[in-house]
Amino acid sequence: MASGESLCSCGQPYDNSKFMIQCDICKDWLHGICVGLREHQSVDIDKYHCPRCELMCGPSIYKQRTNWHRHDPYELNADAKPVQTGTPIFIKELRSRHFESADDVIVRLRGQQLTLPYLAQHGWDRPILLDSLEGLGMQLPPANAFTVHDVENYVGSEREVDVIDVSRQRDIHISMHDLAEYFSSRQRAETLNCISLEFSGTGLSALVEAPYIVRKLCWVTTLWPTPSPEGVEKPTVTKYALISAADSYTDFHVDFGGTSVWYHVLQGEKIFYLIRPTASNLTLVPALAELHSRNSTFFGDQVDACHRLSLRSGQTLLIPSGWIHAVYTPQDSLVFGGNFLCSLNVPLQIRVYELEKKSRTPLKFRFPSFETCHWLGSRRLVEEMRDYGDANQRCPAHLVQAARALASALRSWAHDASSARRGVEPVPVTINASKLIKQLNKELRHAEKYSAQTPQPAPPRPERQSRRQVKKRPLDDDFIDISERSEFETLLQEARPLTIDDSARRYGRIRSVSMDNPLKLRLSIDGRPDPAPVANGIDELLRASSRRARSYSSDDEAYGTAQDDEFVYPSLDTSDDEHVFKPRGRRRGADEAWNPKARVPVGSAR
Repeated sequence: MASGESLCSCGQPYDNSKFMIQCDICKDWLHGICVGLREHQSVDIDKYHCPRCELMCGPSIYKQRTNWHRHDPYELNADAKPVQTGTPIFIKELRSRHFESADDVIVRLRGQQLTLPYLAQHGWDRPILLDSLEGLGMQLPPANAFTVHDVENYVGSEREVDVIDVSRQRDIHISMHDLAEYFSSRQRAETLNCISLEFSGTGLSALVEAPYIVRKLCWVTTLWPTPSPEGVEKPTVTKYALISAADSYTDFHVDFGGTSVWYHVLQGEKIFYLIRPTASNLTLVPALAELHSRNSTFFGDQVDACHRLSLRSGQTLLIPSGWIHAVYTPQDSLVFGGNFLCSLNVPLQIRVYELEKKSRTPLKFRFPSFETCHWLGSRRLVEEMRDYGDANQRCPAHLVQAARALASALRSWAHDASSARRGVEPVPVTINASKLIKQLNKELRHAEKYSAQTPQPAPPRPERQSRRQVKKRPLDDDFIDISERSEFETLLQEARPLTIDDSARRYGRIRSVSMDNPLKLRLSIDGRPDPAPVANGIDELLRASSRRARSYSSDDEAYGTAQDDEFVYPSLDTSDDEHVFKPRGRRRGADEAWNPKARVPVGSAR
């Protein structure tokens, strides 16, 4: 319409650069801001009445809602159509679903444990959960005294922010002031989710610092030159404020450019639905865009496993490259986070980037200056690999994998840059592409050669055993094996009580008892007549041994030798080179004191 046909209540004429709405009664055009109406709210109005006409004709007439499970709440014949993502019915079903616990796919650490050496040794292929800020080196505003209005004050009230209307899964644009007012309101007609408020260039940046380990890993933070290369803009993706109303939901996605991401919940709670970046799961990533357009298929049902993780106030989560995840917000939440590229998962970063190009993801949803970051990262990679080679140390596996992936990708990107095709990132002017590629391949060959030549750790050596051959005499007939418990208990039952009386001492000796496994007990008699039976049952053992003793050689009888499994022993009555003189007149069985002075010729022994 012409600019002079009507005036807003503010006295200004029609302005098509601003949202205005026409009264259906008087046909006047009014600024939305002047009548307290936002553009995204106007789609729910069937007949609009301006404040002046409202006095005579009543309030505006709103459309009648026909369903709660479709993005269009006024859609006809909606009952026969499936539930769409983000709608109230979808949220209700999501909360009632059962998911596998994320305990099996995450790593729980303390801040002091999360170091560069730890990641170099263990790699980073699983989300890391930290329950407290201790040891993380983070900087944050006070959790109990910081609000969305404080965010507004630091980033500016007039700043336009992109917000998602969750129940309709549509993007809307509102000012930071309107967003703060929305969160202060108790009555909300919609569920708004702000997940793209990057504040690196604002006053809020001084209050928030990412974890120390993130700052050390991030290529943009550590490698981006100052000033920026000509024609290339420095990525501003390292600091985000995520402001989400209760029941907000972000559908399954992989963070742009395969970036890793960190989250810290200052207030509220976030629930993550995590899917591993397996080869089969990543092949489904291009289909995510189609699923998002239909918004009627839950991606978690298309994969082998989906894990649920609750992230509460004060906790921090680091998600590595490639992980597919969705996020649900059960209560109003204020979260800080950021995205970063690093050398730990370069193959996945490049793979996701190539998938984005293949699926023609709009540039505004891709990681800015992705190829430039990897050119800079390659230069750092060459230096690190060279340092390991100079120190004669094995290069970590993640660096070798990164070099392999980059060696191929850089050649392709350099070729595309030379063609000067539209939309292709140029090689940074500070980098000689061909020289860098040659250096990268050289260090890669050296690392692979060193790895192949490095001897593998030897298996543990077995315990050394003696090679001395020991001749063992065969087991005697009087050998009793009590290695089996049942046999041992039977023996004890027959010989109970197991005592040796004086007569047993006179007529026999317990030659040897071995407590090794298996347990062996040997009883023998010195070739003398069987003693009289004793009442305690041990006479049977002595008698059996006595019968065997009679078969010993005359030498054994003369010198009273004894044997076990390995050796033959002289009795206590003899020494190595002398024998005890025993007068014949003495009574058989009488105790005789051992006398080392008493020597007789060997030939006189009987």
